[in-house]
Amino acid sequence: MAFPPEAPVQVEVPILSLRRHGRYLVLPALLLLAVAAAAGFWVGALPEPWMNWAAGAGGALAAILVGLGPILGWMATRTTITNRRVIQRHGLLVHHRSEVPLSRVRSVHLRRGPVQRMFRSGDIELLIGTEPAAVLRDVPGCVAVVDALQELIEHNFALGATGSTGGTSAPPRRERPPGRGGRRLRRTDAPAGERRHDDVPRALSQAGARAPARPIPPRAPSPPSNPAEMADPSASPDNRGSAETEGAGV
Repeated sequence: MAFPPEAPVQVEVPILSLRRHGRYLVLPALLLLAVAAAAGFWVGALPEPWMNWAAGAGGALAAILVGLGPILGWMATRTTITNRRVIQRHGLLVHHRSEVPLSRVRSVHLRRGPVQRMFRSGDIELLIGTEPAAVLRDVPGCVAVVDALQELIEHNFALGATGSTGGTSAPPRRERPPGRGGRRLRRTDAPAGERRHDDVPRALSQAGARAPARPIPPRAPSPPSNPAEMADPSASPDNRGSAETEGAGV
């Protein structure tokens, strides 16, 4: 039994993984170095011990707020572009995740300032109908990313127009043919004139029970094989036996 060919399943594939431009780390790194230098100069140089402890605690707090905090926040922010959607993750202590299907994106806008043009970066806006636009901040290599997004959007639009499945939907279920696995399935959609293979012996037995008995015709006598019997019928064994019976009766 031949089955129809199934549609190929399209697997979601990551295309790009992005963070904000690396120049964002320059200022936190400079501030961290400045706080470390100030703490090294003042801690231990003050006359009172509590002053030294206070200076050390203040330096540590300043290093976390202006140095380590922004650096860890930059590392925790990531944008992933697949062949179906754009996924944004951000948050250091509380994680946030947002997804934008490429099939819903209507247009892609690029906005660049003077400093961003110097470093070849920019902000990418994804317009989704009447909803607020999704913004990818300070993306490095923004021109190539915009071209890739437009190509992926056109590809998803073409897939939606042709009605092909994307891979998350389950493939069509095949029906089990009769007789597989040692089980016989009953056919309920067979035409009126068609009979199943298991109904043939039953139909033959019913036809034999309903048919009347036919009379057996009498068997014709076989021709004599002896030429003498053909010339003299009384010479046959049957005639001789009847003649002897008559003689014995006399």
